Amino acid sequence: MRKLHSFLILILFGTMLSGCSPSDEAAQQPALNNAANQEEIPPGQFSRLLGSESFTAILSGTEVGQMEVVHDDLTSVEFEFRSNGRGPTVTETIEFSEDGYPETWEVSGATTFGNVIEEDFQIEGDRASWTDTTGTDGADIGDTRLYVAQESSPYALWVYSRLLLAEEDRTLSVLPAGELRLEEIESLDVSGNSGTETITTYALSGIDLNPTYFALDEYGSFFATMSATFALVKQGFETEEQRLRELTVEYSAQRFESIQEKVTQAFESPVRISNVRIFDPTSLSLSDYSSVVVENNLITAIEAADAEAAGNEIIIDGAGGTLVAGMYEMHAHASQDNALLNIAAGITSVRDMGNNNEVLAELIEKIGSGRLVGPRVTRSGFIEGASPFNANGGILVSSEEEAVEAVRQYSNGDFIQIKIYNSINPDWVPAMIAEARANNLRVAGHVPAFTNADAMIAAGYDELTHINQIMLGWVLEPDEDTRTLLRLTALQRLPALNIDDPAVQNTINAMAENGVSVDPTLEIHESLLLSRNGTTNPGMVDYIDHMPIGIQRGAKTAMAAISSPAEDEAYRLAYEKIIETLAEMREKGIFIIPGTDLGGSFTYHRELELYQDIGMSAAEVLKMATYDMAVYLEQDSELGSLEVGKLADFFLIPGDPTADLKAIKTISLVVKDGTFYFPSDIYSEFGIRPFIDGPEIINAN
Repeated sequence: MRKLHSFLILILFGTMLSGCSPSDEAAQQPALNNAANQEEIPPGQFSRLLGSESFTAILSGTEVGQMEVVHDDLTSVEFEFRSNGRGPTVTETIEFSEDGYPETWEVSGATTFGNVIEEDFQIEGDRASWTDTTGTDGADIGDTRLYVAQESSPYALWVYSRLLLAEEDRTLSVLPAGELRLEEIESLDVSGNSGTETITTYALSGIDLNPTYFALDEYGSFFATMSATFALVKQGFETEEQRLRELTVEYSAQRFESIQEKVTQAFESPVRISNVRIFDPTSLSLSDYSSVVVENNLITAIEAADAEAAGNEIIIDGAGGTLVAGMYEMHAHASQDNALLNIAAGITSVRDMGNNNEVLAELIEKIGSGRLVGPRVTRSGFIEGASPFNANGGILVSSEEEAVEAVRQYSNGDFIQIKIYNSINPDWVPAMIAEARANNLRVAGHVPAFTNADAMIAAGYDELTHINQIMLGWVLEPDEDTRTLLRLTALQRLPALNIDDPAVQNTINAMAENGVSVDPTLEIHESLLLSRNGTTNPGMVDYIDHMPIGIQRGAKTAMAAISSPAEDEAYRLAYEKIIETLAEMREKGIFIIPGTDLGGSFTYHRELELYQDIGMSAAEVLKMATYDMAVYLEQDSELGSLEVGKLADFFLIPGDPTADLKAIKTISLVVKDGTFYFPSDIYSEFGIRPFIDGPEIINAN
C-alpha cells in the first residue's frame, strides 16, 4: 500500500538542467563551458544561470509525473507524480545566500497519502529556525548552516550537492542533526534528443538508511536520480531511464557486497550454539536448555545443554537465550535495500506480493548465488488493469484475454499464486481464476474497484489482501471508486459498523466456509489511522531512538490528512473497529497471514506484536510467523521449526518470547542457510544504533 514519505522522497531525489534551446545554452557557456569552471562560480550565483529545467518521472518504464524548476531571484519547484491512484504534490521556493546556502526554504503540498505539507526554514542573523511535521525548532547556526528539508521535492539534491562538492571531504554537518556525505562513482556518456552528454553518478548518504543515487551533468547540474524501479530524468533523455536504473541496482549491490564482507560469518567447521532454549511451535512452549549443532546449511543435532562438543566444533554461547525459527514476512515487495535488514530482523523468508518482475528475478538470482544476503523469496504474479489509476509493476492488461494470458505467463513454475489488483475489471476475475486453477496457482489480491469482497469470495479467491479491502465493501456505495485515496479516507466510516450487522457476518462467514485467508497488514493500518504530526508513530516508539535523523523525523509524520478533531476521532475509532473485525475473523477460524507492505524489518516486529490485540498469545503469534507460514507455503519439510535435518534458518534472542513478544526486537544472532550474522554489526553499517551485542564465540578453530 505505501512506503513512508521520508523513504519515498529519498528514493526519488534528482534533477537536471533542461528547457534551454542549443542557442540558449551557447549564450550561457563562457561561464559553464566545463565542470571546472562551474565549480568556481559561487552556488548562489550559479542557480541564477540555470533558467528553467524540466524532468520526467518514470516508474518501471511508465511516465507518471514531472518536475518543473525555474531559477530567478528565487528557485521555484513544482513536482508531482501519480501511480496506483496516489502520489506526492510538492511546491517549493528557495532563496540562496551568495555562497549557496538556503536562507529561506518553503515547502507546501501533500504527501503520497494526503498529509498536508507546510514546511518552512529561514536564517536570520546567526539563528536558524524551521517548522516541519515534528513541530517548530531552531538552532544557532555556527559552522552548521545547511538545512535538510523533510518533505522537499527531489530538487533538494541540487542544494546539497553544490555545497558538498565544495568541501574537501565532501561531508557537511546539517540541520536539524546528522551529516551528509557525497561519494563520486563514475562518469559515462548518455544520449538524448539534444545529443550526447557526459554525466557523473554519485551517492548521497548520511540521513537515511540507504544512499540516494543521482547524476550530474558536465556543467554541475543534475541529470537524473534513480532507484531500481523509479527514475527522474532530464526531459529529452527518457530513453536512458532503464539503463540508469540498472546502474543503480549495480551500485547498490556493490555497496551491500562490501557490507556483507564485514558482517558475514561463514564457518567451515560445525557450529554449536550452546545454552539455549528452543521455541517449539507444536507445543507453544520452550524446550529445556539445549545445544544446537549446525553443519553446512543444516541442523545436524539438537542435544542436551551439557553434551560434549566435538573437537572441531566452533562454540557460540547462547547465554540462556531462545532460538526461534526464521520468520516469514508475507506481504513483501522485496528489494536490495531491505534484504539485509530483514535478515537482521530474523526474517529469513518473504513472500513477494508484487514487483517489477525483471528486477525481482535479478535480486533472487543474486541471493541464490550468494552475491547478496537476503531472505528466501516466494513470488506472487502481480496483474493489474490499465487505467488512469493503475499501479506500475507485474503485468498490465487491458482485456479479459490479456488477463488470462497474464495468468498463463505466471504458470512457469516461478510463482505460487497470482495477485489481482485494483483496476482489474471484476468481470474478468472468474476467467482468471479458472486459468489459475488449471495451472495450480493460488489466487490472492485486492478487491477490484466497483465490486466487493463477497463477489471475490464467490469467484474463488483463496486469500484477501489488506483488511480495509474487505471492510470497505460494508460502507461504500457501488459507484464509489477505490482506485483513489478513497480506499483509505473512507475508513472514517468504519466506526458506524456493528460487527453483528448481517452484511458483516455474511462476508466473514463466507470467508470461513470457503477457506479464504486474510492478509490484513495491520501495522500499515495502525500507521495510517493513528500516526499524527509531531507525535512518534506508535509502532516505532520502541526503536526510533536507534534510527538516523531522517527516520526519526518521518516517525513524527502523519500518513493521512487530519483536518479536524472529528476526523482524528473517526480514524482512531476506525482502527479499533479493524481490531474488532479481525478478532471476529479469528474467532470464526479464518486463517491469518502476517505481512507489512512496509518493507518488513522493524515494522514486521510491530505487525506481530499487534496480533496480541485480537486475542492471540505471544506463543501463538510466533507459531503463526514461523511454522504456520511454512505450512501455508508448503515449505514445512525444510523450514518453520528447529528440527534435525531442517535448514539452518533461525535467530537468537534473550529471555522468553512466549512471555514477552518484545524479545524479538533484540536479536543477537541470525542464521540463514547455515551462515551466521550478528545484527549489531549489520545495523552499524546503516547508521542504526545496535540494540544488543552479538553472542560470544568461545572457540573458533
